[in-house]
Amino acid sequence: MSQEQFTIQEWHNKQAVDLFNETWTLIDNAQRSDEETFLMIHSAHASRYHWTKVGTSLNLVRGEWLISRVYAILGMGDQALLHGQYCLDLCQDNDIQGFDLAFAYESIARAAHLLEDPELFDGYYRMAAEVANGVEKPEDKSYLLRELKTIK
Repeated sequence: MSQEQFTIQEWHNKQAVDLFNETWTLIDNAQRSDEETFLMIHSAHASRYHWTKVGTSLNLVRGEWLISRVYAILGMGDQALLHGQYCLDLCQDNDIQGFDLAFAYESIARAAHLLEDPELFDGYYRMAAEVANGVEKPEDKSYLLRELKTIK
């Protein structure tokens, strides 16, 4: 019986990816139990934690976005906004544009919608749509625009 050997960096990377994917599996499960709902929250945070050890600024942005989305799915607008804003801050601090910037705006718009803040929602929704329309890859652009439509 052989065991895989990882460096600590490889281990953190594997954990980050596996937990990110586990979070998506739980997001896609429409019949989540209460235990699975908590697991979804924990796996999103754990993935983000592991990215702090080995990831790029883009990994951190995507980790914050995922946490924001989990909280939005659960109707927890304040937490969704907190992580959406941090996602945007990371984009701005690291000059991350395009697809990921659009999703940072989307996360804030989604949180604002939950918080019933039409002014915040309108501004960030408009910015997300504007950036999304400038995305060059057709499949990324259509995915972004489809996701934006799920907010309203």
